[in-house]
Amino acid sequence: MILKDYLSSKKVVFEEGLAGVLPSYEDIPIINDAVKYSLFAGGKRIRPIMSFMANELFGGRIEDVMPFACSLEMIHTYSLIHDDLPSMDDDDYRRGKPTNHKVYGEAFAILAGDALLNCAFEIMLKAIERNPRPEFIKAASQIATAAGVSGMIGGQCIDIFYEDKVVDINTLKLMHEKKTGAMLTAPLVVGALTAGASEKDIRIIREYGAYIGLAFQIADDILDVEGSSEKLGKSVGSDANNHKSTFVSCYGLDESKRIAAELSKKAQKLLEPYGERGALLIELADYIVNRDN
Repeated sequence: MILKDYLSSKKVVFEEGLAGVLPSYEDIPIINDAVKYSLFAGGKRIRPIMSFMANELFGGRIEDVMPFACSLEMIHTYSLIHDDLPSMDDDDYRRGKPTNHKVYGEAFAILAGDALLNCAFEIMLKAIERNPRPEFIKAASQIATAAGVSGMIGGQCIDIFYEDKVVDINTLKLMHEKKTGAMLTAPLVVGALTAGASEKDIRIIREYGAYIGLAFQIADDILDVEGSSEKLGKSVGSDANNHKSTFVSCYGLDESKRIAAELSKKAQKLLEPYGERGALLIELADYIVNRDN
């Protein structure tokens, strides 16, 4: 199965699973609509599908990884809601629709993000209660670390602190590794853990994730310069407007594209020993740097 078909088919499977685990908040004003508005606004669902890929690579079962895949998407969605707020990037559109705070107001947008973050942990803990496998506990710990100050939140702190400042390349890489890379590596590690992969296999998939995580963010930096707002579903040029340092501002477009391609090749090389089993993840590394949204 080629990657495009795989992504399409697994997106359907994932969204069925996501709808099945999302609690109803019907008795609480606004929040039910605000949560669903962003969680089911579309998107590629790349993070949960990456967890499926790694789980399959190491012979796992999709029902084992599904709760963690749902949690990853909820955390990702919460981060987008908060990232769009006036106190952060102050964006008007996300995935081609008005951002959450434009529809429900800032207070309910913040609460919708908080609700999604808490729901993510509820789902993981319920899965562990049902089956307290050490691998499941490690998977939840991996997600918590990737979403926290050691990962995504830490990267966002660096990003905000250095607005209107020139940063060195090591700081820029650290920011990207935490803000974007951590939540792209986590799905792969979680998929491997829930499949019972060996420590060696987990090290390899973690290294693969580090390469494609940085490549993903560089591709985002490039798209913010030369991408289409229609395809991206959000405004382009926001990095420059917010005076943010990016790979493009540091290296220029051509060198940024070269670096992203090199990272993709390094990631692919790691999976060559897995043969045909690693084919989809090898193709994914190309998709990460060549996508147009």
